[in-house]
This record gives sequence, C-alpha cells and structure tokens, in this order.
Amino acid sequence: MAKYLMLKHYKMAPEYMQYTPMEEWTPGEVDAHIGYMNDFAARLKVSGEFVDSQALSPEGTFVRFDGEGKPPVTDGPFPETKDLIAGWMVIDVESYDRALELAGELSAAPGAGGEPIREWLELRPFMGVTPSTTD
Repeated sequence: MAKYLMLKHYKMAPEYMQYTPMEEWTPGEVDAHIGYMNDFAARLKVSGEFVDSQALSPEGTFVRFDGEGKPPVTDGPFPETKDLIAGWMVIDVESYDRALELAGELSAAPGAGGEPIREWLELRPFMGVTPSTTD
C-alpha cells in the first residue's frame, strides 16, 4: 500500500474556471457536492483505502521566515496561480494507477446543475513512494 495526498484546487482566475463558482450554487447543489464527497470517502473507508480528509477555510496567509525577526505575511492562501486549496484527502492504495482512478472520480463531484465540476486535483505521493503505472 502507498499513501497519496489529493489536494482539491479551486481555480479562482476566471480564465481557468470551467464551472460555476461555489458561491453561486444553490444550497441544494452545495449539499449534493458535499454528499458526493462524503459518499466517496465512506466507500473508501469500506475498501480500506481512506486515511483522512478535511475541507479548508478560504481564509489564510502565506508566512515565511526572512531572518529578520517577525516573518513576512502575504495575502492568501492563494498561490501565484490564484488557486485556492479547498481541501485534501489522504488515501492508501495498492498502486499509482488506483490513485489516479480515485482522483479522477473525485474530480467529477457535482456542482451547479448537478454537472461534474471537473476540478483540478493535485495527486502527491508521500515521501518514500515511487509512483509507477502499468501503462
């Protein structure tokens, strides 16, 4: 088994958004999206592939030590690409191919109108894992 982190990237820049922003969804659409993710996690708990997950608040900052005392703080939590890391899930799977399969499935969570939002997920192995595919 190998652990992978799936980071949910919420694209903030209009040129990258291929879905209606969540703040424009109806309460029912938000509930359906969260329900999809909860059902996904529950299924992975049954299969033994779920480790942990959390949604993240949109508030945050970047902090870095500058060697001068008080660290500088920037507006955030947006990387330069204006992505918001909306949450994460850790999975423990048999193969990189399985991790890719699950990331693709999670990317299809419903959004406005029940349509898959096809959000970007960053799939990262934990240190010591060498991803390989069977392709």
